[in-house]
Amino acid sequence: MRDYTLHKKVGKRIQQIRAEKNITQQQLAADCDFEKSSMSRLEAGRVNGTLSTYEKVAKNLGVDIIELFKFSDQS
Repeated sequence: MRDYTLHKKVGKRIQQIRAEKNITQQQLAADCDFEKSSMSRLEAGRVNGTLSTYEKVAKNLGVDIIELFKFSDQS
């Protein structure tokens, strides 16, 4: 059985940054050239995103990729 805890933390962080910047999930997905359903799965932590995926998301959120991994261990 896989542990998706890290995926969920990163997904939650993407969602948090997106909300802070008032960007819809639909808009971020379009900016990243992803389907909205793929962005939804990424934010929910149901997929194993690649570094290139996270890089594209970070770029379109206007943040450094490291920001996607800044979360407390209690998230």
